[in-house]
Amino acid sequence: MANQIEENPQDRAKSATVGPIRGLAPFLQPYRILVVAAGIALILTATLSLVLPLAVRRVIDGFSSGSGELLDQYFAAALGVAALLALGTGVRYYLVTRLGERVVADIRKAVYDKMIGMSPAFFERIMTGEVLSRITTDTTLILSVIGSSVSVALRNVLIFIGGLAFMLATSLKLAGLVLLIVPLVIVPILVLGRRLRTLSRENQDKIAESSGNASETLQAAQTVQAFTHEAESRLRFSAVTEQSFDVAARRVLTRAFMTVIVIFLIFSGVVGVLWIGARDVGADTMSTGALVQFVIYAVMVAGSVAALSEIWGELQRAAGATERLVELLNAEDSVGDPAASTAVPDPVRGEITFQDVVFRYPARPGVKALDGISFAVKPGETVALVGPSGAGKSTIFQLMLRFFDPESGVISLDGIDLKSMKREEFRRAIAMVPQDPVIFAETARQNIRFGRPEASDAEIEDAARAAAAHDFLSELPDGYDSFVGERGVMLSGGQKQRIAIARAILRAAPVLLLDEATSALDAESELAVQKAVESLSADRTTLIVAHRLATVKKADRIIVFDGGQVVATGTHDALVAEGGLYARLARLQFTEGFSV
Repeated sequence: MANQIEENPQDRAKSATVGPIRGLAPFLQPYRILVVAAGIALILTATLSLVLPLAVRRVIDGFSSGSGELLDQYFAAALGVAALLALGTGVRYYLVTRLGERVVADIRKAVYDKMIGMSPAFFERIMTGEVLSRITTDTTLILSVIGSSVSVALRNVLIFIGGLAFMLATSLKLAGLVLLIVPLVIVPILVLGRRLRTLSRENQDKIAESSGNASETLQAAQTVQAFTHEAESRLRFSAVTEQSFDVAARRVLTRAFMTVIVIFLIFSGVVGVLWIGARDVGADTMSTGALVQFVIYAVMVAGSVAALSEIWGELQRAAGATERLVELLNAEDSVGDPAASTAVPDPVRGEITFQDVVFRYPARPGVKALDGISFAVKPGETVALVGPSGAGKSTIFQLMLRFFDPESGVISLDGIDLKSMKREEFRRAIAMVPQDPVIFAETARQNIRFGRPEASDAEIEDAARAAAAHDFLSELPDGYDSFVGERGVMLSGGQKQRIAIARAILRAAPVLLLDEATSALDAESELAVQKAVESLSADRTTLIVAHRLATVKKADRIIVFDGGQVVATGTHDALVAEGGLYARLARLQFTEGFSV
């Protein structure tokens, strides 16, 4: 891939100085009006906060004026400002929080939309559990930033700037003393903030690793328990989780240390300035109200700086999360659609051609899974792919669906190179039954309808009958509407395979790929499904991968694979008469009774 998902130290160092949060800009763009409205509410509340100390000064100085009516007016004005401040804060909270929820929902959809279309080659480089962690944990961090931290940060920036201006207007002498403290506060925020950023990214990576480990083992819980691997799995998960905790602990310690320094410096300065101001009041060079006003502004400015130091840590964490999500959004797939695609033939006849195809799996670059494969399948022909495990049979299906692209050679459908067509379009002409059928956490009816959402209930039941699935589905508690559990845990292996076959039958595609489609069936069900497949294959191109040769004896042609190469082609009888690998496999199964 052009964009590597793995950690890159150089990129990590660069990201410490660049604001990855800017990667959120495209998601904020559609909601400019909401952003502007939230900004107006933010400015209004910050302005009202800055007005309050003026009202307090008037009230305090009003005591010495002796005018009750004037004092009442000052109190009423202060109450009015407080009411407007409360209303503005509520509006700001609603707008900003709504904006955050909307943007995060869009980010989650964008990442999922990108990931669901990535080829299997991409997922050889990253665990699905880590992708899920980025979609959930990282977006939650971004939500806290957009929905809270950014708003609070901007409000505190405004209060800092406005409060400083009012402090200068109130007392130039005291304001100058306060400004001497500012550099002392900013330096630790910048220095420790960079360290926080690195730790936050590392923390998120460890959380994702932990999630990936948990997802992998929980999905294979039966295998873990069957091999009494629980203790080792717990130790591994515990180790990864503890690593995450250790990084988090360092991050928390760094942030706590920064908070201690900033708050001590700020409030030490405020106390010192208050002491000097009190002496000025005693010397009658400053009114009590002016000193109180200055102190309130000083506290507001100090509080805003302290808040910004806290928010800076949150922004560092969000920057790391944004960086990880942007990596996924910018990841390039090794298999992609052409910029100018060729239309898929209408109708598709089902002619398949492999011409000098060479292929290596990305995870095994030193081994040729296919080495110069060439063969052609005529429209409506049933061809069986036979050979020992690892010979390259299922790889043919992987390339037919363009989950991977060959290193060299051409694969075509009806004479058109698959690379020149959009994957989504030509895949509509293909139905597949995988060796390990995938059953979703839905009803049986929805699982069969998966490949053809518009199918009627009658069509679904016809497909189930053809796949010998109708009887057992009818006996379920709610029939076809019974929930079959995550990955079909409520069904047997044979039942899951029959649902997968029904799904392929319902799709009614001109090309049918069967990868060990009857391997999990009992003899009676296999016979029924074989009859259904024979009927189904009569008017469509069918490729069958099978180890049990009894299932492919009636194929129009059998292609024998070994070591990624085609070693023989012919009918069952011709290949047996010819001798060689196929004859040996047939002898083992039909004569000596062994299965390969």
